[in-house]
Amino acid sequence: MAIAEARPAANTRAPSSSEDLAASLLVTKKELEVDKLFKACVKLLGSDLHLKVGTPPIVRVKGDLKPLNRPPIDVEEMVRLLIPMLDDRNRRIFEEEGGADFSYTINVDGENWRFRVNMLKQLGRPGLVARRINNFIPNFKGLFLPPILEELCKYDQGMVLLAGVTGSGKSTTIASMLNWINATYRKHILTLEDPIEFVYTEDKCLINQREVGTDVKNFEIAMKHAVREDPDIILVGEMRDQETFMTAIHAAETGHLVFGTIHASTAPSTIGRILDLFPEELHNAIRNAMAFNMKGIVAQKLLPSIKEGVSRVPTCEIMTFSPMIRKLILEGKDQKLSDAIRIGAQDGMQDFTMSLKQLIDDGLIDRPTAFEVAPNPDALKMALKGINVSQPGII
Repeated sequence: MAIAEARPAANTRAPSSSEDLAASLLVTKKELEVDKLFKACVKLLGSDLHLKVGTPPIVRVKGDLKPLNRPPIDVEEMVRLLIPMLDDRNRRIFEEEGGADFSYTINVDGENWRFRVNMLKQLGRPGLVARRINNFIPNFKGLFLPPILEELCKYDQGMVLLAGVTGSGKSTTIASMLNWINATYRKHILTLEDPIEFVYTEDKCLINQREVGTDVKNFEIAMKHAVREDPDIILVGEMRDQETFMTAIHAAETGHLVFGTIHASTAPSTIGRILDLFPEELHNAIRNAMAFNMKGIVAQKLLPSIKEGVSRVPTCEIMTFSPMIRKLILEGKDQKLSDAIRIGAQDGMQDFTMSLKQLIDDGLIDRPTAFEVAPNPDALKMALKGINVSQPGII
């Protein structure tokens, strides 16, 4: 997901052998009729392509949905466009489950572009939503992310989660963090993804990327193999169920730095979101596991930017696991986490109010946008007036 259109200096490292192989395969790949729509998305700098029966193809550009100038797609055309995209495995999944996730690559003017595709059924008809994945991985500065993210990359073990709704830029932020590690340390990075999004070029790190369903049968087998593959850092993708979280937290406990994403709107609410995956009798054990293994939770939202050349920027809430945060989680006082974040600047923490104020001060967003998404508009109003609303004695 492209957070900002501002492109950093090009990566001048030679492509890896896996990239050469992928490029050679694309040369012989038969172009499909649907590729024309994917190419239109790329040329319009769209972040997403939507195909639905009864409407023209729609591209999301700078956050807004824009229909292409052509007739609506009927059922017959939709089948003709979509079914050739499916291999045998994904066709079976699509028929059995009503939807399939996979990656798709096209070549536009000599450059390869990857998409994360979800093919779905709605009202008994096929449809598609595809997200364009950047060919380059911006650094923290290029994504307008706070410097504390660099500190979260320096741990030898533990877990770091990126929280947010679909399309909030979580995957791009994690990719930027892994690329910082790749440029800084000599470690082994292992990613387990469904599907693979960013393809990394090795710098100092050894990087192995495994796609569930293609390189390994399922996530459980992938994690069983992972502990035998000598990784230092593991990307486990989305924390969507009990088993995923338990295997990930176990990896963090046994000396690995684990990155993952989760659907939650704020950093504090992530705790409850994880607990909801488990029966109540396990909540105390899960709280202990989080308190002693989690290093940080970053919740983010994407906002339209007013800076020339920049499409969207993230507003970030950051909760690092300071002694106070750990204590509140162990005691089940989740309702006080927001207050702890607000007064935890010395530990690298910030809430959405602090983030929005900084984005306004930096000329990246306008005030109406900030107030529209502000969890506490009054607090933001006071912050913009220079009034410090932190109250160290409230916890």
